[in-house]
Amino acid sequence: MATNGNRRSAIKNMLAGTAAISAAGVLSSFTTEKSGVTMSDKLKGNINHAVCRWCYSDISVEALCVAAKDIGIKGIDLVGPADWPTLKKHGLYSSMCNGAEINLTDGFGDKQFHAQLFKSYSDMIPLVAKAGYKNLICFSGSRRGKTDEEGWNNCVEGLKPLMKIAEQHNVVLVMELLNSKIDHKDYQADRAWWGAELCKRLGSENFKLLYDIYHMQIDEGDVIRNIRAHHQYIAHYHTGGVPGRNEIDDTQELYYPAIMRAIVEVGHKGYVAQEFIPKQKDHLASLRKAVQICDI
Repeated sequence: MATNGNRRSAIKNMLAGTAAISAAGVLSSFTTEKSGVTMSDKLKGNINHAVCRWCYSDISVEALCVAAKDIGIKGIDLVGPADWPTLKKHGLYSSMCNGAEINLTDGFGDKQFHAQLFKSYSDMIPLVAKAGYKNLICFSGSRRGKTDEEGWNNCVEGLKPLMKIAEQHNVVLVMELLNSKIDHKDYQADRAWWGAELCKRLGSENFKLLYDIYHMQIDEGDVIRNIRAHHQYIAHYHTGGVPGRNEIDDTQELYYPAIMRAIVEVGHKGYVAQEFIPKQKDHLASLRKAVQICDI
């Protein structure tokens, strides 16, 4: 998930409609001119590739869908009901729905937000199910001086009533793990073990974790071991280069092919979504390369 500032800017650009690339132009850039073979024809099929919408706010949802489809990406992350018809038009899945959260700081770890969160999530869960989707993102919010125990107890209290609704509609509430060192100061769910303990306490298959590889590398490292240790509680993954959350190539410290192999080895059947901020001029070329890197 984006930093608050980046995400606000991305949403502002999307609402302003700053689409710089037409759908046709995007498609042509991903097709081999002579053979007509697209990159999607060459993917191995071991990873369900997705991409986060906010990272490409300089183009329209329509254009992103055309490019994603051609690359072989199956899902778009972090879109709400307004954009679902466009995804459906292009045969793409809303791999991580959003729109019920307040923000990244005011979450289930604080009782003062429980009533508002219950209302928004109980309204959104049926919409997610009706659209044929599965995952709906949620957040612990900031620690605000609470101990781990207080945070777990508050999250359980806030989430437990929603589990019945989620189970009824076969929707999974997925709490994102974010770093509290650089991007999201004071965020409570900032370690895989913390999230895993919350999963155990809730005891529902309709609550899982979003393991953001970028964030967890910053706060705890040991990415592959933690994936192996906690994979049963992880529904979804996000990528990102460290440091900087830019391209996931050899300019940064993580070796994504090994991480992807670990994800496949533990039996993950969900999605892996690219959530890096393209630094190169051709943002969509960076996306294509990232999918190639992760397609083990």
